[in-house]
Amino acid sequence: MVLTIFYDGFCPLCSAEINQLKAFDSENQLAFQDIQAVDFLQRYPYIDKLEVNRVLHGQLSNGEMIYGLDVTCLAWKTVGRHRWLSILRWPVIRWFSDHVYTYFARHRNRISSLLMSKSVNKVEGCTRCKISD
Repeated sequence: MVLTIFYDGFCPLCSAEINQLKAFDSENQLAFQDIQAVDFLQRYPYIDKLEVNRVLHGQLSNGEMIYGLDVTCLAWKTVGRHRWLSILRWPVIRWFSDHVYTYFARHRNRISSLLMSKSVNKVEGCTRCKISD
């Protein structure tokens, strides 16, 4: 296993991307942990659920934590897709892409609602909606 990804299972966009990654992960190099799972805090007490809800978290096989677009880029690189994403980690572009990602992450439920015609706010128990709004 190369990377464990901690994602919000209540977010339709997040779940859609995770489903795509699972489909392409033919060598089982990725693990996926839904932060909304009932036992998440018991299994990962070192993960701050509020923070992981704000910024995507990943954990490398050596225990090192990575965040945001670093997780996304490594995940897609691991499954051999979307190689163009590496551009987002280039020094000058990285600054801009990280700011865009931060905006997106903060408003991902509204964006999901618009793009996927689902009202995320109606999802029972959605802690993300209560954090950012």
